[in-house]
Amino acid sequence: MSSPHTPGVDAPASPPTVERSTGDLVRAAVSGWLGTALEFMDFQLYSLAAALVFSQLFFAGEEPGMAVVLAMATYGVGYIARPLGAWYFGRMGDRVGRRRVLFYTILLMGLATTLIGFLPTYDQAGLIAPILLVLLRLAQGFGAGAEISGAGVMLAEYAPARRRGIIASLVALGTNCGTLFASAIWALLLAVMMEEDVIAWGWRIPFIASAVVMVFAVWVRFRLKESPVFEERTDVVDGKALSRDELVDVATRSNDLRSLEALRRKPVKATIVSFLLRFGQAGNSGLIQTYMISFITITLAVQKGVGPEIVIVSSLIGFATIPLVGWLGDLFGRRRMYIIMTSLSLVLIIPTMLAINTKEVGWIFVGYAVIHNVSVLGLASMENISLPEIFGARNRYTLTAIVREIAAIIATGVGPIIAAAWVAATTGSIIPVMVLLGIYTACALIAAIVAPEWTGRDLTDPRSAM
Repeated sequence: MSSPHTPGVDAPASPPTVERSTGDLVRAAVSGWLGTALEFMDFQLYSLAAALVFSQLFFAGEEPGMAVVLAMATYGVGYIARPLGAWYFGRMGDRVGRRRVLFYTILLMGLATTLIGFLPTYDQAGLIAPILLVLLRLAQGFGAGAEISGAGVMLAEYAPARRRGIIASLVALGTNCGTLFASAIWALLLAVMMEEDVIAWGWRIPFIASAVVMVFAVWVRFRLKESPVFEERTDVVDGKALSRDELVDVATRSNDLRSLEALRRKPVKATIVSFLLRFGQAGNSGLIQTYMISFITITLAVQKGVGPEIVIVSSLIGFATIPLVGWLGDLFGRRRMYIIMTSLSLVLIIPTMLAINTKEVGWIFVGYAVIHNVSVLGLASMENISLPEIFGARNRYTLTAIVREIAAIIATGVGPIIAAAWVAATTGSIIPVMVLLGIYTACALIAAIVAPEWTGRDLTDPRSAM
């Protein structure tokens, strides 16, 4: 049983007193889905471009193996700015509301991605080309640092307590849609254009076309109402959160014991558990969705069109996996589902990686789809609702965003670089990938085992779940 200070499944959420219509919930869901779709479309566009053409376009003076490492390193640069964006926009979101911040992040992220499509290449501008690419990746990462966290927080605070998992899974579906859309564009380009045309100018099309999604997402968010949980918080007055000193004074006079306890008790365990849950999923995502495309294309020497095609097939399967896992998390509790999914993931690493390593296209499809859906998409479905549920109302956006992005910069930003260098040092062995996947997945499993259940708690509670 959970203690009174660790509200979980046996401490049901109180219904919000601030009313939101079904239409408001739909707009919040579409907003979160669009923003996350754009974020992951942006990053998948780059990861596929890094695997397929950027090593030739922006690092043309290097040896092929080193050019891939540099292209992956530039992918990782985007993660350097994400914690800064998480801290800056997260604090703003907890102070003045979620809606305004989500408007800023989508605009910054979308503009940076679109501008990548207008960059000169190394042959055209020399060293200035990779420098500009790095700067745009930093801007993109700064906006993205609070995007998916804000979308997850907004949907968690809008959704009915017993349906949070399946509704918040729309955020994970957005990641899937973005990945699918980016992969489909690349697959289409490679199918209808000559390779030299793709390298000459065709690679620009996906980045410029992303502006369409950005404009639609900005329009939806302009019409979005503020989170009902934010408006209901006892420390929010006239749409702005009280300072710590002001809250202490107000809580003392009103005998608000929950707020006083939240100010006194640091969310250390909540932060560690959340970090490890995110670290496991983010690490798997970086290896499977980013590095494995390079491994299949360059190390295994499979034709370039196969990489985007297997991502498309696996992402289509994910449209069933993501809401199913979200629904099961609502039904059985997210802690239990984490334990099941991470244990299954550990069992599947060796057979799926060996299937990919056969170089047979059919087995590559099977191995990739299975490990991608279990170790990346399934965990993402639960993560997007788990982190907002674990943290208390006053600092939910800030802590969710910072934990997500610090874990990402360590796991996803660095993981593909380590994998590329390690595989190169072992002359193409897939064993380093297996080892890294095992480490990442075990971190999430350990966190779920040591944590109390957090599903369904009152999101207006300023205290963290543990």
